[in-house]
Amino acid sequence: MSATASTLDAEQPSNALRRQGTAALTLGAIGVVYGDIGTSPLYTVKEIFAPATGVALNTANLIGAVSVIFWALMLVVTLKYVTLILRADNRGEGGGLALTALAAQAVRSKPALRRALLLLGVFGATLFYGDSVITPAISVLGAMEGLQLVTPALGPYVIPITVAIVIGLFAVQRFGTGVVGKLFGPIIVLWFVTLGVIGIVHIVDQPAILSALNPVHAWNFLMERGWKVFAAVGAIVLAITGAEALYADMGHFGRRPIQFAWMGLVLPGLAINYMGQGALLMGDPSAIENPFYRLFPQAWVLPALVLATMAAIIASQAVISGAYSMTKQAIQLGFLPRMTIRYTSAREAGQIYMPAVNWLLLVGVVAAVVGFGSSSALAGAYGIAVTLTMMITTVLTYFVVSEGWRLPRPVAVGATVFFLGIDALLVAGCAIKFFVGGWFPLALGLLLFGVMSTWSRGRGILLESIRSDGLALQPFIDSLDPATASRASRTAVYPVADPSTVPQALLHNLKHNEVLHERNVILTVVFHEVPWVPMAERVQVEPLGHAFWRVTLHFGFMNTPDVPRALTLTESHGLRVPVFETSYFLSRETVVPAPGSGMAAWREHLFAAMSRNAGGVVDYFRLPGNAVVELGTRVNI
Repeated sequence: MSATASTLDAEQPSNALRRQGTAALTLGAIGVVYGDIGTSPLYTVKEIFAPATGVALNTANLIGAVSVIFWALMLVVTLKYVTLILRADNRGEGGGLALTALAAQAVRSKPALRRALLLLGVFGATLFYGDSVITPAISVLGAMEGLQLVTPALGPYVIPITVAIVIGLFAVQRFGTGVVGKLFGPIIVLWFVTLGVIGIVHIVDQPAILSALNPVHAWNFLMERGWKVFAAVGAIVLAITGAEALYADMGHFGRRPIQFAWMGLVLPGLAINYMGQGALLMGDPSAIENPFYRLFPQAWVLPALVLATMAAIIASQAVISGAYSMTKQAIQLGFLPRMTIRYTSAREAGQIYMPAVNWLLLVGVVAAVVGFGSSSALAGAYGIAVTLTMMITTVLTYFVVSEGWRLPRPVAVGATVFFLGIDALLVAGCAIKFFVGGWFPLALGLLLFGVMSTWSRGRGILLESIRSDGLALQPFIDSLDPATASRASRTAVYPVADPSTVPQALLHNLKHNEVLHERNVILTVVFHEVPWVPMAERVQVEPLGHAFWRVTLHFGFMNTPDVPRALTLTESHGLRVPVFETSYFLSRETVVPAPGSGMAAWREHLFAAMSRNAGGVVDYFRLPGNAVVELGTRVNI
């Protein structure tokens, strides 16, 4: 990693954001944050009036449905996320794991509750991966279905073309998003302007649709449905999928630019387009086959299709990049094994590419496209993961505002109950679609939750095993005879998880090479439940005697753990670690499952397999490959 990238990584994003103009950040936020929710008009209205919902296509229901969409955008997105949730930042960062860390800190004096909130937050994070599979599939497929309006003869080619676009999208990820990202903002601005303009054209023809602004119509629409209200809500929720992205991307753009973008362009564009689709259907009910593309004159369908495809690709890019970022955070918080991370920009440390995540997502997206076959079928799978995430966000935010911010309990409880009521309705609406696709993201989330909880638990058992079987470090150092020990004229760094015991690599080095080094550093890397740890707090140095030092490096879960660079900071603490005169001795544990531990046998074997296939310490901690010696040891768990 270049010095430039490392410097930027050490800087909290809020400091970097101050040097960028609000207009530029707002444009970037429009391009990255709102791609997902911005493509919802492609399929939402069509799904509300699908036969499965039982909603008749008439003027009263059109006004009522559009009114529910509008007020869902106002209450869930505008009030909950844009106005309230964006205030719950973790040192400038947002997103599920950042909020989880914040909630865990707020209740750190209650270990059982803290553990429960961590598991809840991790489960919410796993649901994001379901969204990362469904969003590219439904967005690109929904855009491509417009080909059938250009000419019905293209119908059989919708799936193959969609698969080709998806494969191309994932194939270019390794080149980074820096160049393409500069185009995202203008394209999505054009998209939202187009949504608004074409909506106004049809509203002028049917101004009665404007009565949807009255919340009474939304209330009446929901009440008249009876028990079938859940089916209608399950379709309406498609209009607000992507709301979590507002919070997840706060660290990249800041709270104000995201709020300005929503209020100034995104909300008006979406609201006007949904009303335009309602107005179109009031005048021409046959347009329900594809109300979005039927908004456009026939000559404009193909340009609209091209623009919609670009918007869908951008929406997909946002969740793919988010999956990389989420995985990196999960690794550094101890919920996933190390994986290969490639930095695709010398200037932006946040631009990363993770090959394993990329190709697993590609397999999932292609399977979803081919398996479900249409955006209508995918709509059954879409929503349940998102709405559960919204509910988890509400619960976690309660502990942040009540325990962390000390907001008056009646206010915190009242707001939480209000939003949990809305979340519960949305979850229930999506839950009835469980057997028609809703199982897919839930199954994926539960699978990943099993993997992440197993890794976290396994690491705890492994560290306890090493600690119980290891030698205490300080008595070992005190027992060394400086007069008889041979010393090599280099610095030896021993990275360890437990700094209180003698590293296995050190014992092997003494046993086989019968030598110590002039300087011996027992190194521990600690990741904290905060996004960023500044350089001033990066390093702690403790002399242990006999040319031994205990060094602790502190990183946040958004920092890049560049160990050699961080070790240069020890010089101000009286310890010099010269880059070209230092060797790194790594202890590589081979995990051997054994009966009687704290996990089921299948979890032990899963943990052992993950441990064997975990990414290397060398790449992850940016160690120089020609200065690393790995020594293995077997550990029973």
